[in-house]
Amino acid sequence: MLSHKIKILAYPYSRDFLSGRQPWRMLALHEKYGPAVRVSPNEVSFASAQSWHDIYAPRKGGEFLKSNWYENGSFGGHAIVSVRDPVEHAQMRKYLSRAFSEASLRDQEDMITDLIAKYIDGVGKTAKAEGVVNLTDWHNFLTFDIIGLLAFGKSFGGVESGRLGPTYSARLSLFSQAFVGSIAHANVMDTLKRFPWLGAVYLAFNQGWLKGIARVADRHMSYTKKVIEDRISEKTDRKDFMHYLLRDHPQDDDSESFHMQMSGHAADLVVAGSETTATTLSVVVHYLLEKPAIFKTVTEEIHGSFEKEEDINATTAAPLKYLHAVCLEALRIFPPLPIGPPRDAPPEGAVVDGVSIPGGTLVSTNPCAASMFSKNFHNPSEFIPERWLGENKDDILEATQPFSLGKRGCIGRNMAWLELHITLARLIFRYEIEREGQLDWIEATPMLLFWQKPNLMVRVKERIRK
Repeated sequence: MLSHKIKILAYPYSRDFLSGRQPWRMLALHEKYGPAVRVSPNEVSFASAQSWHDIYAPRKGGEFLKSNWYENGSFGGHAIVSVRDPVEHAQMRKYLSRAFSEASLRDQEDMITDLIAKYIDGVGKTAKAEGVVNLTDWHNFLTFDIIGLLAFGKSFGGVESGRLGPTYSARLSLFSQAFVGSIAHANVMDTLKRFPWLGAVYLAFNQGWLKGIARVADRHMSYTKKVIEDRISEKTDRKDFMHYLLRDHPQDDDSESFHMQMSGHAADLVVAGSETTATTLSVVVHYLLEKPAIFKTVTEEIHGSFEKEEDINATTAAPLKYLHAVCLEALRIFPPLPIGPPRDAPPEGAVVDGVSIPGGTLVSTNPCAASMFSKNFHNPSEFIPERWLGENKDDILEATQPFSLGKRGCIGRNMAWLELHITLARLIFRYEIEREGQLDWIEATPMLLFWQKPNLMVRVKERIRK
């Protein structure tokens, strides 16, 4: 059982959750109490490498199922991210996985690379016109456009427009509103479930808030469904995600349930496949600017490997070992999904990292705590790509799992690596980058389900190659 004997209340957990500082509070709790901490009356947080395997990897006997926290998902919770039933999930993942296979990504690479090339050009044009460029915005433009093109057959237009405001793509604006609304809904509903009486009172006196969230969700669902129906009816040889889903899905393409499920998958993929990659791109650039010696090393690796920017593609960028290590360290020090994926312990109970967990207990491995825990990593707050190169006896590298693992692990990890490798290699190949102003990334980045990233203002100029 847990070694610390303290009275546990739900209030501190919910306060930290709503404050945006929960990842750092969870890390502090683990540093004080160890790798297993009871954080609310029926919830235990873990921060060890073994807990990732015990909770999320396939296991004999009772399975740790997704908790009812996921019932707040869009499209009735019957899409790849939010579905709780393991049999239904297995069926979904079977046909979705083909759209994310390495063979499929080779078919999609030209579409992705074309958008990355436009992003590289757009960053330079904006910097030249305005003096500085906000890479946080541009990384969101890029990753939303890529996933929009692959999921719907249509880019959101962010890279092309290059700015927020009235001229910004209405399609991306709608998804952004729905995204923000779903975050607010998930955060508040998680808190209210922990305080049933308070929740009943709050909801009784805040019907307007609920109706507002519902209106945005309805608009989002209607728009997504229409775009999916347009894509289904389109006759094209373009091998986007829908090409593979239409080819491999077992249902009748004209059924209402099929359209709804495809819309749910697309909506989930837009958020899960864009926000996380955009975060990692920004974190990498931030830490490269903070660490000139590291920036110099990765720049020399890239320029020593290519004569022309056009030579940088998925195949040629993948062998860049130092760049890959930089990305791994960014994923460790700032996991793109900071909240521990919640699971219900099986009815008969289970053992997680040597701790006996009663049936029905809510458990999770906290990504930030596990990745920054001093028992797992030497100098955990230091950005050290060399951890991932050669023999490492100081760190427990398996303690960080940015893509999670097991049957529920990130289905799009191959695509994420493709985007990270090509985008960063091309950006660094073409431009010299300098920070505009000062930025404490950790202090400036609250967590509201996802990270709320600060502006990353930089100056760029094209390199003169000798």
